[in-house]
Amino acid sequence: MTQSTTLLSYFRRGLARSPERTALVVGRERFTYKELDLRARELAGEVLAANPRVTRVGVLAQPGARAYAGFLGALYAGAAAVPLHPDYPVRRTALMIEAARIEALVVDAAGAARARELGAELAGVTVVEQPTAPPVDSARPTAADDPAYIMFTSGSTGRPKGVPVSHGNVAHYLDVVQERFGFSDRDVFSQTFNLTFDLAVFDMFAAWGCGGRLVAVPRGAYARLPEFVKKHGLTVWFSAPSVIKMLRRSDDLHPGRLAGLRLSLFCGEPLMCEDAEAWQRAADNSALHNLYGPTELTISCTMHRWEPPESVALSRHGIVPIGRPHPGLRYLLHGPGAEAGTGELCVCGAQMVAGYLDPADDEGRFLDHEGERWYRTGDLVRRMTGGELAYLGRLDDQVNIGGVRMELREIEQALRGCAGVEDTVVLAVDDELTAFWVGECAEARDLRVGLADLLPRAMIPRRFERLAALPLNANGKTDRKALAERAAGAGGGEAR
Repeated sequence: MTQSTTLLSYFRRGLARSPERTALVVGRERFTYKELDLRARELAGEVLAANPRVTRVGVLAQPGARAYAGFLGALYAGAAAVPLHPDYPVRRTALMIEAARIEALVVDAAGAARARELGAELAGVTVVEQPTAPPVDSARPTAADDPAYIMFTSGSTGRPKGVPVSHGNVAHYLDVVQERFGFSDRDVFSQTFNLTFDLAVFDMFAAWGCGGRLVAVPRGAYARLPEFVKKHGLTVWFSAPSVIKMLRRSDDLHPGRLAGLRLSLFCGEPLMCEDAEAWQRAADNSALHNLYGPTELTISCTMHRWEPPESVALSRHGIVPIGRPHPGLRYLLHGPGAEAGTGELCVCGAQMVAGYLDPADDEGRFLDHEGERWYRTGDLVRRMTGGELAYLGRLDDQVNIGGVRMELREIEQALRGCAGVEDTVVLAVDDELTAFWVGECAEARDLRVGLADLLPRAMIPRRFERLAALPLNANGKTDRKALAERAAGAGGGEAR
């Protein structure tokens, strides 16, 4: 594979175009392409000095210069970048390090503290804090099928699933969105996603591939987001739709408030028509697109341009359509309703990953059809007039809350591991997790403490309710419908 088609090559395009141009803004710090490049090459030099054949480099750092340089440094070292979060539980991080077979770990201050807690879990792993070796001059060569990065998604077995995305997968995607949106060095991109979320890869390398600027959006900025967008001159916005709901609640989406945006992209959870309408009024000069796609299909695999009233007419349950597959991808509908135009969305093509880190996780996630391998998204869609796809919901118990993708079964598995829990059911109702449990453990706070050692904060249920027994339906199965009605009836009451 030529270096012009690796993930790193997109950053190097921006570097070659204007090395003194600002590549990254994090808080009050600004970094030119030249400065960020040097930091990345220094980290790569340190990693390669310790292990010249390194293939997997973890990046355990808070969003900041070290995290971005670490990601780029892994690519310079010819390795796959594995983003990790210092705030994740130690046990979960240890599972990821083991699954990815990480050989070197780039850390910042927060990551170094977490690394000390990991202790023996890092046996044989080179931990890089302050590089002292000479920076590399060039990147080690990689092949199209080599993983560029590895992301971890929630797994139904009680452990996270590793998804290796190849240079070929992501290069195809970046070329598609560049062709579609015409990014240029005048564009200023938002970064609302943590590096452990694959949508962050879009922000970084779509920006750097055209010589644009990437601006990290801190949590505090959402309280006055229109002012932040104007101050930094943002032209490309990308986030989960939950941001719109938050701004609507704070009454901060007045017409024309986001007039500086030329492009607004949303992905990670269903985009509601009412939210699209509200954002479009505020970003009146912006083209709004709804993107859809799991990590296994590389960032996003379909796209819909919001154009009412046509978009509203194509929507189902008030959800903006997810559109059509990107060039180079094909889809089929699977299941009993497929001939009538409704079924599970299955996709194949240049962006589909070859499989999970653990081949055992492939079972049930891929479909062999007419001699080809297709990824099963687990999402129910309907083919609409004109070929657009409308999203109808999940076929399994995987949910997406606040842009965080999670398996309810993983949370249940973690709960069953808590002392005094005999059985449990976790449900997502109105974008809120509720856990019902049976057992001797009487206090919800004890369960929260136990889960905090296993799960990220976003996956810990807000409400807990203890039952004498889980209800059963006429078939003797756990009556999840009855529990869902019970959770909905609680109406966001206090956790117990």
